Amino acid sequence: MLVLSTGDVLWFVDQALEAMVAIVDELGDDAANARPQVDGTRLPGANSPYAILTHCLGVMEFWGGSMVAGRTIERDRPAEFRAEGAVVDLVTRVRAARRRLEDDLAAAEDDADLRSAPDPEDAGTPYANKGGVLVHILEELYQHLGQMEITRDVLLGSPGAA
Repeated sequence: MLVLSTGDVLWFVDQALEAMVAIVDELGDDAANARPQVDGTRLPGANSPYAILTHCLGVMEFWGGSMVAGRTIERDRPAEFRAEGAVVDLVTRVRAARRRLEDDLAAAEDDADLRSAPDPEDAGTPYANKGGVLVHILEELYQHLGQMEITRDVLLGSPGAA
């Protein structure tokens, strides 16, 4: 049997979060809140690095807090993509979300069953157990880290973006 410990999961979470924090720190408040443009035209559906990282915190809260730990979560997913603010405040929220995820995983480590039922559409997927949910959290963090890296590169290559 292959075993993935919560410590292993948290190590990978830390790597992704630290890389995302480094991006918003590098960009600063203005560019971290900017949506990428090409030739002065905003890219349709593109999000700011600030919004992407805010969304990742929502992913951790919902999937870790609700699905794994069974906490009641009120999430406004569309608002995550409209989020803007000071980088220092976002970094503070990242640190708190990371500690909360660690607490959620520790509180729920002894069994494989989810504390909240998955959506019916996810019932036959790996998201129907804690291990699958933890891998999904990692999937989301690393997917969005890549998105943030590309967004940073576009923003830094855009005149006046940083």
